[in-house]
Amino acid sequence: MQIPRRKSEELRRKVEGPIHITEEGFKRLKERLAHLKLALPGYIVETQRAAAFGDRSDNAEYKDAKSRLTRTHLQILRIQDQIKRAVIIPSGQNTSGSVQLGSTVILRAEGLEYSRGAGESRKTFQILGAHETNPTLGRISFQSPLGAALMNHKKGNAVTIQTPTGPQKYIILEIK
Repeated sequence: MQIPRRKSEELRRKVEGPIHITEEGFKRLKERLAHLKLALPGYIVETQRAAAFGDRSDNAEYKDAKSRLTRTHLQILRIQDQIKRAVIIPSGQNTSGSVQLGSTVILRAEGLEYSRGAGESRKTFQILGAHETNPTLGRISFQSPLGAALMNHKKGNAVTIQTPTGPQKYIILEIK
């Protein structure tokens, strides 16, 4: 008995709207696309070679090769779509004085008790689009709870977000 295949989540729902990305992230997308397009002919040859072994219903090597080829095609389509919708986040000094996409923000968390001193309550975040976030590296989305709360605020403003442990207040110390 075969289990019916599900369509990819990405194929079922069409994602629309701009993708906010840095110049470096845009460059990485283009490099990834070039790499996938370069690998595609090899995957096609491998799939054809595996298909020549005979019965495809019992041919695990063919199924693996076909799956790899399909994944590669889907990745190429996804990246091409992202490139079409990309909006480059301007780099350089923030002259607006408020938190914007691309801003680096230094915050002080209010009400946190740290055993090693007050300096540890300072956190630095870069506000980016959802495709380049990495909270462990201090890169958060402008759509995240903290990123959305910070947008358009100025140095000295306080923002409060709801966390699982209760409300958390942050003071904006610096905007770069």
